[in-house]
Amino acid sequence: MAGLTAFVAVAEDRSFTKAAARLGMSQSALSQIVRRLEASLGLPLLARTTRSVAPTEAGERLLATLAPALQSLDDSLTSLSELRGKPAGVIRITSVEHASMTILAPALATLLPDYPGLKVEIINDYRLTDIVAERFDAGIRLGEQVDRDMIAVRIGPDFDMVVVGSPSYLERRARPRTPHQLTEHACINLRLPTSGGFQPWHFAKDGRELMVRTDGPLAFNTITLSLDMALAGLGLAFLPADIVQAHIARARLVRVLADWRALSSGYHLYYPSRRQPARAFTLLVDALRYRS
Repeated sequence: MAGLTAFVAVAEDRSFTKAAARLGMSQSALSQIVRRLEASLGLPLLARTTRSVAPTEAGERLLATLAPALQSLDDSLTSLSELRGKPAGVIRITSVEHASMTILAPALATLLPDYPGLKVEIINDYRLTDIVAERFDAGIRLGEQVDRDMIAVRIGPDFDMVVVGSPSYLERRARPRTPHQLTEHACINLRLPTSGGFQPWHFAKDGRELMVRTDGPLAFNTITLSLDMALAGLGLAFLPADIVQAHIARARLVRVLADWRALSSGYHLYYPSRRQPARAFTLLVDALRYRS
């Protein structure tokens, strides 16, 4: 069992170093366990180079069978352990920064004090992460980004995106009157790792929809840096309304193109349909579920 678990960890992480850290053992010990498994089977399961590790054909076949079986076993053991008392365990979630700040953090602040055995790990990432391959229990993304074969639970309402700039920036540059005029401005972009491009800025007005691809001197993979740079007067930013509302109220930022609606679909928590949720996971889902 230890050899199979070790092999799955290395095959999924494509790294002995990452797998050893996840399993809480030394890299040399992990390597020995995998080599003993390969020796017992008489087949190489992993192709190793100085820079990479990848499953062989035999390894791919074994991984396809083992990974879901081990996940099911982990879920069953967790369910049994929870019979002793309050729900406990580790829940790994891939999310995006905005959802983590506005939805996850407030829910966990209420939930965790009552369940000391519950641990939640959140990885913020704008990639469209394969939660099964990367061993996440769930993901949080906008509704239209969730694959249809996943169970999706709405955890937040639709929300507005707004274009903002500092008073100092708008003193130097004429305010845009239409989304098309954004191409004349220094825009602060959000890099999307999955596509490799920038997040397009979507607008709607009187039934008409526009998508503008902006340019500028700055691009980030985090909205907090985009907000900081907009406050510093370095350009216009396209950000969730709730993130900038307080800054607008204090006149630190000014909204432009207010007559154009930029609505974004609400966040959903999603997880594989074949998953048998443990009590701890069900508890978290219920705490996050959006109730209008």
